[in-house]
Amino acid sequence: MKKFEEKTYQTETIYTGKIVQLDVDSVTLPDGHTSKRELIRHPGAVAVIATTQEGKLVLVEQYRKAMEKSIIEIPAGKLEPGEEPKACAMRELEEETGYTTEDLELVTSFYTSPGFADELVYVYFTDHIKPMDIQPDGDEDEFVEVMELTLDEAVQLEKDQRIHDAKTAYALLYLQLKQK
Repeated sequence: MKKFEEKTYQTETIYTGKIVQLDVDSVTLPDGHTSKRELIRHPGAVAVIATTQEGKLVLVEQYRKAMEKSIIEIPAGKLEPGEEPKACAMRELEEETGYTTEDLELVTSFYTSPGFADELVYVYFTDHIKPMDIQPDGDEDEFVEVMELTLDEAVQLEKDQRIHDAKTAYALLYLQLKQK
């Protein structure tokens, strides 16, 4: 057994929903004792740092029920079964913002909450966006407002906690470092 590895000897699925699955794993710890781990299984997601030719960041504002408030975020969404992250990033950019691009560059990927969830988010960047000829229909249960902000405006919204999520905070840091 590796130094910190926990071996699962039983998994009980408590809930399977449209987006997540909740499992309770019974594990053997490195010292031989046992414990339980509550785990959220998620198919993964993408996020897109998109800037206009004028250098403005494209963001969307939407209501987030888990937080009971609206926040401003970079465009993002869940991977569909078998979907490649880059294709998902293009789809989400188009659906949420009405912009498209031919140039998406993978920046990084990260786990959102590795203590209890396996969600992996792939972050892409583009500074070559253009409005789509025909505006797409978004998801039927998703209501978003598109906005374009300067980096300074976005940083102020982060200070005001209107931008209050990790992927968008990462995007702002990425753009700040890119300017240097």
